[in-house]
Amino acid sequence: MSIPFLKGHGTENDFVIVPDPENTLDLTPAAVAALCDRRAGLGADGVLHVVRSAAHPEAKGMATDAEWFMDYRNGDGSIAEMCGNGVRVFARYLQHAGHATEGDLTVATRGGVKTVHIDKAGDITVGMGRARLPEGDVTVSVGDRTWPARNVNMGNPHAVAFVADLADAGDLYTPPPFSPASAYPEGVNVEFVVDRGPRHVAMRVHERGSGETRSCGTGACAVAVATARRDGADPAATGNPATYTVDVPGGRLVITERPDGEIEMTGPAVIVAEGEIDAEWLESAAR
Repeated sequence: MSIPFLKGHGTENDFVIVPDPENTLDLTPAAVAALCDRRAGLGADGVLHVVRSAAHPEAKGMATDAEWFMDYRNGDGSIAEMCGNGVRVFARYLQHAGHATEGDLTVATRGGVKTVHIDKAGDITVGMGRARLPEGDVTVSVGDRTWPARNVNMGNPHAVAFVADLADAGDLYTPPPFSPASAYPEGVNVEFVVDRGPRHVAMRVHERGSGETRSCGTGACAVAVATARRDGADPAATGNPATYTVDVPGGRLVITERPDGEIEMTGPAVIVAEGEIDAEWLESAAR
């Protein structure tokens, strides 16, 4: 037997896409990690398991609002609440497979139902919801250096630190230590940020469960929110939307936060390959 798959990326945050409308596949953490292995598997930052919402126990309650559920897994096989780049690539797959067309659609995620717009020019805009800004001081460290960080929750946790140089982030192979431990009991995505110009920043990120990635959509949103607060440009206070350009190693994203708190992320999404996974290999790799 073989299992169909596709490969796609959003600003070089790359994913193995596994269509499974009726949720018949048992994608164990070991199986996901094997698929994402860049030497022995297909290679990716994560897996987009494509399931009809009505067929997945975690998404049944969202089925009336969104036909499709993005069952997202990190590269190490762990489950994540949300992935902003993943939603764009997920939507591009739905368009590629004939399940969606240009215009508006909805996607169910563990972070709630997300609104998506596929425009004629090719970019995809995702309604990312509102950010939460938990109170309390947080710090992150690399080697013997420590920076204050802004705690931002985009449906998943982020620590945003402003640094003088992106090289200050080190290699990001391992999770940067943070304090206090109680701030992120299940780990955290850490963004290191530098200024590039007015309303323009660049970032590197360690994604929880994946290591450094070329891009992180929820991370870019967290960075835009944190930067707007630093700049005194909180849309709820000013009454004006705040739009930031966020450069990531894999490209560029544009993030807008509206006065009502809703955040939109716009960027590219590309399907690059289709193929078949050998089911016997996957079963063996998953043991």
